Amino acid sequence: TSPILHRRNKLIDRLEEQKCLAVDPTYSPMSKRWKKTPDGSKALVDHYRRIRPWWRRDEAGNLVLTVRVGLKALEFEKGKAGIAVGAPERLESVIDTLIAATKAGELEGVMYFWLVVA
Repeated sequence: TSPILHRRNKLIDRLEEQKCLAVDPTYSPMSKRWKKTPDGSKALVDHYRRIRPWWRRDEAGNLVLTVRVGLKALEFEKGKAGIAVGAPERLESVIDTLIAATKAGELEGVMYFWLVVA
């Protein structure tokens, strides 16, 4: 796959994780890892990854969603890296809209800028 499609799919995966975290605050994705046991052999163990939410509350109590690609926040407008969500009930629908926009390729201009800068 091309680097653009790879970044797009990775962003969709991260948005899906944020959606799960919005629905269940205790959500933590699990993966399998090999770990060395005290006797020297290796064993396959469950590893839970911590996810930080991409949303914060502003002074008025509304949510602001910041979409991150790598360590950088995407700027949808010059100097504005957040999306005003409003009520916490709307967070899941905003994330669904972002997933649909990413699948349709509408965020390519924003992500392309990030690829050039990085």
